[in-house]
Amino acid sequence: MTHPYKTREGGATVTIFVPYDCRNHCPFCVNKQEYAHAEGFSVEAILESIAVMNEITPYCDFVFTGGEPFANLKALQRMLDAIPTTHKVYINTTFPVQPGCSAEEMLAFTERNRDKITCINVSRHLTKYVEESPDEIVARIATPKRVNCVLYMDYPADELTDYAERWRKYNIPVQFRYDYTETTPENLYQEEGDKILVDLKKRFAYKGLDGCRMRNGYHFDYKGLHMTYHKTLPYSTIVETGDDGVTYDILYDILIKQTGEIHSDWTGVKLDVDAYRKAVYEPYDLRVLEGTVDF
Repeated sequence: MTHPYKTREGGATVTIFVPYDCRNHCPFCVNKQEYAHAEGFSVEAILESIAVMNEITPYCDFVFTGGEPFANLKALQRMLDAIPTTHKVYINTTFPVQPGCSAEEMLAFTERNRDKITCINVSRHLTKYVEESPDEIVARIATPKRVNCVLYMDYPADELTDYAERWRKYNIPVQFRYDYTETTPENLYQEEGDKILVDLKKRFAYKGLDGCRMRNGYHFDYKGLHMTYHKTLPYSTIVETGDDGVTYDILYDILIKQTGEIHSDWTGVKLDVDAYRKAVYEPYDLRVLEGTVDF
């Protein structure tokens, strides 16, 4: 740790990397290389770290990612059960077609845990990189759900309207995503030259913009379907001097790695847990910056 910590009221979001891999090889995935060597991966260690983070920030959000959370329902259930109901819990998944676990089993899992899971975010891209479970299966997920779509490199812009119609049929909100590895502080809010933003504004009704130091969202409506264009920086710490004259490491995300090790950033920096217990809290700086965001 270089500076004392500051974070938002409630605490930084805690992202848990499940200790088992997926069967996919999406070209924009920044996590895949971490699963090449599984030495030290441990559900037990992750459970211990969940307990630590719950003790420090009993109202923070938790996110499960991977890997593929649904690749091991027994392990996912153990980790989910370790999180008290004071927290919101999100799961990022492809809701995969996979051997040894049927779609019906995954759907039953969502039904059993519908009171524990705030939202399941399902990856569905314009270009197919994986074998996808049918849209009808995604629509049957028992919890609130959202579809995430990375608009990667030369994405087929002429398919955007059909893509929106595809999910409007089930009234499942869509979040289009910029390639995080290409986001910088300089282009986070830069609209000029943003091809994705131009393509979306050409086809859908722009409603407004919200954002903070770290990320933003351009909101759109398409025949009643809520869609967002999301951009975020590829790291999660902002260094800033406060009104009190103190320079802080402002944390937006904390990571529990596959080994249970706790990091303060996506860049491999370990969290000083004792220092985080003394973190300064500030109101969340997410604000509506333009238009109306009332979805």
